[in-house]
Amino acid sequence: MSNTTHQVAIALGANLGDRLASLRMAVEKLSLHVDITTRSCLYETAAAYVADQPIFLNAVIIGTTKLEPLPLLWMMKDLESEIGRAPTFRYGPRVIDLDILFYGDLVMETPELIIPHPRIQERDFVLRPLCDIAPEWRHPLFGTSAAEMLTALPEGDIKNLGAAW
Repeated sequence: MSNTTHQVAIALGANLGDRLASLRMAVEKLSLHVDITTRSCLYETAAAYVADQPIFLNAVIIGTTKLEPLPLLWMMKDLESEIGRAPTFRYGPRVIDLDILFYGDLVMETPELIIPHPRIQERDFVLRPLCDIAPEWRHPLFGTSAAEMLTALPEGDIKNLGAAW
């Protein structure tokens, strides 16, 4: 852990069990390692990539952390397991899913972690909540803002459930 703090955005999603309770528990436990400064509205979205599964709840939080990227990822994976995520197939249903969207303006690619998230520009279920709290955030590789990336996507099946969660 460094003494420097880094701004991070983390996407949260859940489509099994008590979805809202899973998101709330994730935020509570993340707050032990991330000083959460802002949270998006809560969204209900159809599953992407594998359609035959329950509807997701999605949100994004922004905060600061002293954890370096890989320790942050490992902590989040441990947290997913603690909340009850079990291994399934790629893009399958899950009790909780946590993804690092960005880490300051860092660009990195390792076998374990790619920052910024490699599919952020194609995911309205990530961009819409991100735009609630950071529409001006610019992708360090593409140069486009979160709002510009969202505008480039087709209208998706996404329902804003409001900010009180």
